[in-house]
Amino acid sequence: MPETAPGHTRYATAIPPIRIRSIEAAPLFGESPKGGWSAEIKPEDSIHAIIAVHTDAGITGFGSAFTDGRLVQAGLKVLEPLYAGENALEPERVTEKLHQNTFWMGRGGTLTHAISGIDIALWDILGKATGMPVGRLLGGTYRRRVQPYCSLLMEEPARMGDVIAEYRDKGFRAFKIGWGPFGRALDARLDEAIVQSAREAAGHDNKLLVDAGASDAYWPHGLKWAMRTAEMLKDYNVGWFEEALKPDALDDFCHLRRVSPVPIAGGEVLTRRQAFIPWLSRGAFDIVQPDVTKVGGISEQRRIAWMAAEFGVKYIGHGWNTALGVAADLQMASAFPDVDLVEFIGGSPYVDGILVRPFELDDEGYLSIPERPGLGVEIDRDKIRKFVPDPSPLFL
Repeated sequence: MPETAPGHTRYATAIPPIRIRSIEAAPLFGESPKGGWSAEIKPEDSIHAIIAVHTDAGITGFGSAFTDGRLVQAGLKVLEPLYAGENALEPERVTEKLHQNTFWMGRGGTLTHAISGIDIALWDILGKATGMPVGRLLGGTYRRRVQPYCSLLMEEPARMGDVIAEYRDKGFRAFKIGWGPFGRALDARLDEAIVQSAREAAGHDNKLLVDAGASDAYWPHGLKWAMRTAEMLKDYNVGWFEEALKPDALDDFCHLRRVSPVPIAGGEVLTRRQAFIPWLSRGAFDIVQPDVTKVGGISEQRRIAWMAAEFGVKYIGHGWNTALGVAADLQMASAFPDVDLVEFIGGSPYVDGILVRPFELDDEGYLSIPERPGLGVEIDRDKIRKFVPDPSPLFL
């Protein structure tokens, strides 16, 4: 190779396109965690799916979608003519193509959830092809570790304290309790007793967050309940009140945020960046929580996070549902200056039991952000076969 001319810099040769060969989804069955919903899911139900994007270069990227995996499989068949043969090194362009060309089928829902998993997998491929972690590709490394909050279902008061204590003993120093009987038993004294038990078990030096889960079917309360409950939560130093109102009650959320003594969080039910505009511009949230596994993937998530920052709203991801969702949130946490928490569901095999190297807390209750290429995690094919009953090339 000839020497570089004086005064000129030699640059690396551009990476040639890596073409998408196929995409498949693996619904996860058998260990689906409880949701605390009024119509409870069962372990054998599918509410999460792993997505694998295979390329002609032999690089496979992995993502995750928070919906029934059988819907994701159907969505991939619809999307296949749009992604087949595309350059896997261009996640934002490719997934925007998928969004733009499926608008008549509805923005949000199955196709958007499927695109979310594809997008995460494409970022994983881009990182693996360039030898860089996704966080660095997103713009920088603001931190190398972040605190996870252990996300737990609410229980009756005596049991609630035991559950918090179990995960405190495992090293967690931040906790979110949600759903379960809270608000559903129509007993304000029970609601407070649950929170009091959780606070006592967590300790007054640790973080405690509360999620009403008002996106549940037939949520029985409105604005006045949320206002009274926010006042109660203040007495227990609760860090935020999440999903305090039905998910379409925009005006009520705006009012609640103005009067609440504790920060108001929400946004997990919204998909695509456009849906977040009225909620951010009108001041509905102190903390916005897009879910990377259903909002449209990392490409959408970071645009929402940027937009939130312009409105002075804190961004914290909601990709808690599988180890791939957590990995995506960790990479996002490295790339934004003020992210100090990520959600981490307590005791789910889909998080704890599918990686070659499971996530581990350090002595201060933090998670390291993987610095290996891509998402920085590796699926253990032997472990995950347990949750995928049908043989699949995903595991070859």
